[in-house]
Amino acid sequence: MAIETLADGAERYVTEGGVSVTRRREYVDYAGAIEPYAQKLDTRRGAVFSSNYEYPGRYTRWDTAIVDPPLMVTSAGRDLWIEALNPRGEVLLAFVAEVLDGDPDIAEQSASDRRIDLRIAEPSRAFTEEERSRMPTVFSVLRRIVSLFRSGDDSDLGLYGAFGYDLAFQFDPVKESLARPADRRDIVLYLPDEILMVDHHSVRAYVERYSFEKGGRTTEGLEGGGPDAPFASSERIPSRGDHKPGEYAELVKRAKEKFMRGDLFEVVPGQTFFERCETEPSAVSRKLKSINPSPYSFFINLGQNEFLIGASPEMFVRVTGRRVETCPISGTIKRGSDAISDSEQIIKLLNSKKDESELTMCSDVDRNDKSRVCEPGSVRVIGRRQIEMYSRLIHTVDHIEGRLREGMDAFDAFLSHAWAVTVTGAPKLWAMRFIEQNERSPRAWYGGAIGMIHFNGDMNTGLTLRTIRLKDGVAEVRAGATLLYDSNPEEEEAETELKASAMLSAIREAGTSNAVGPEREPAKVGAGLKVLLVDHEDSFVHTLANYFRQTGAEVTTVRTPVPEEIFDRVSPDLVVLSPGPGNPADFDCKNTIQAARQRGFPIFGVCLGLQALAEAYGGTLRTLHMPVHGKPSRIRVAKPGIIFSGLPQEVTVGRYHSIFADPVRLPREFEVTAETEDGVVMAFEHRSEPVAAVQFHPESIMSLGGQAGMRMIENIVAHLPRRAAVKAA
Repeated sequence: MAIETLADGAERYVTEGGVSVTRRREYVDYAGAIEPYAQKLDTRRGAVFSSNYEYPGRYTRWDTAIVDPPLMVTSAGRDLWIEALNPRGEVLLAFVAEVLDGDPDIAEQSASDRRIDLRIAEPSRAFTEEERSRMPTVFSVLRRIVSLFRSGDDSDLGLYGAFGYDLAFQFDPVKESLARPADRRDIVLYLPDEILMVDHHSVRAYVERYSFEKGGRTTEGLEGGGPDAPFASSERIPSRGDHKPGEYAELVKRAKEKFMRGDLFEVVPGQTFFERCETEPSAVSRKLKSINPSPYSFFINLGQNEFLIGASPEMFVRVTGRRVETCPISGTIKRGSDAISDSEQIIKLLNSKKDESELTMCSDVDRNDKSRVCEPGSVRVIGRRQIEMYSRLIHTVDHIEGRLREGMDAFDAFLSHAWAVTVTGAPKLWAMRFIEQNERSPRAWYGGAIGMIHFNGDMNTGLTLRTIRLKDGVAEVRAGATLLYDSNPEEEEAETELKASAMLSAIREAGTSNAVGPEREPAKVGAGLKVLLVDHEDSFVHTLANYFRQTGAEVTTVRTPVPEEIFDRVSPDLVVLSPGPGNPADFDCKNTIQAARQRGFPIFGVCLGLQALAEAYGGTLRTLHMPVHGKPSRIRVAKPGIIFSGLPQEVTVGRYHSIFADPVRLPREFEVTAETEDGVVMAFEHRSEPVAAVQFHPESIMSLGGQAGMRMIENIVAHLPRRAAVKAA
């Protein structure tokens, strides 16, 4: 049935299960649309899912949120219960009860107006591998619910929530040897009747509000809301974690014995770290999103003083129509301190045979998972060892797709991949058994999934990694490492600690600041100042001008030769000599410098500008044996002076030059403040006049590390005009 547009602009459609759905869309203010929903989750059930990480062809930026859903689906083992959380939920519960009545996969069932309790039947026959995702499990009930609300006319409505690690044991035979707590839950899913959608590409946000009707019963006009589910902190001071220092390394050694025997090819055990949490969960979520952007950020209030807050880098299963995708991540290295050292780390990672083997095994297992449910020949690797960069780590990632066979759905894809080899190992079943026997505590939600099952048949889920579980006021952070035979035990233990560090920082720093991690706003030290930028026909001059403008200065750019009237009309507080091709003799550099000095204007030279100043004061220039164009260099800071104030003693900068100032014949008035390892002058400052220069490009992408280039410009703007004023006085 086609969508019907009602008189008030609402839309109505009928699902395959006979439910009439009325949808009303209201556009809301884009700016800050998600934050009120996140704050509500401190005390109300619901979820916020965000993708604040982009990757072409894979991830875009979006947010979605639900609060006070009318219906909640929960499971533990083979028990499943569905609860109405408000009067609207009671109506929906009645619809669900009808569709579940007589289901052969349900062994026991009892119901009231507010709750349905079910016991899933044990399999009554043998199931082949090709049909195993259709054996009786709690997913049998989820399939029934989806079939009730199924419609191709809505891509937003669905079930939102979390899937626990133990669900895989309904699909794969793994004996539980770790004691599970009495309040364990394997599924918490919400069926909402109000959904916020934020599209950062189109810069718009809207709220979809739904009412449901079937057989004369409707949710229209009924009360919403629901019971409170507040966060409560704990006075208990937890231990550091479930492993003492060195114990995870011992676990690695036990795994290596399994590799030697051929029982395992790789395995991904974890350890858990504990931290007391005294701030509201929304503050922790806000901090984690700021310091660790990811394609699967989430914040879920599960009720019972339990919250999941995560920044997962890894897709679990995404189904769009019949296309199923996964993005296995394996191969990890620490981020560098700047863009240049990042690139060096990337090269090191890509050259690592161990990390290549890790990802190869993961993708081979993942392709096997798809081959169970996909059309022959449709499973393809469409991205191999691609680099994804996060706040503290760099990963290699494969991108794999397949096309579901006729008769297979998103749940088949989900179950076939449960759980991802990147959090279990290979062979997967033996790896899960090793994990159960060797980890110190049940995984609960870790290694499972979060996301949405849409009623149009699509699915979008991320692995529950980089996750904080707040339970009764105590934060749990579990992190694992992919172990191979050639793993170094101490290094693998250190990797788990590094992976956990961003989450632990978010807990400790929550509420201290909403500023984004390493980013900083340029200091407005140039407010009220005028800069004259002399352009020597350079291709970087406008980026340089942009840097000066970021300090608040007013910048006028003029190509050489500079007319006298420009000096007089602008009357700058600072003259900047830009980089450029050729050498200073190709331009009017000596006259420009002379005119500026006569008027007492401070001068800052960049690259060609340094060469021009050296020559103008009586120095000589030489040519490098090999030109350095578009290459980074580590330079040594001999004296911070003005330029390098507040910067470290070694800085990475971008160079574009073949000419340099001869250090032997450099005028004595100039003090060298930085040079390369082989003695090339990289910066100098005049001992008495307001003159300074650098031989590199502070505005280059190669000078971005630690925002060094911008900080140098700030130093020049803040101090060089002041030195001129002092000299004039």
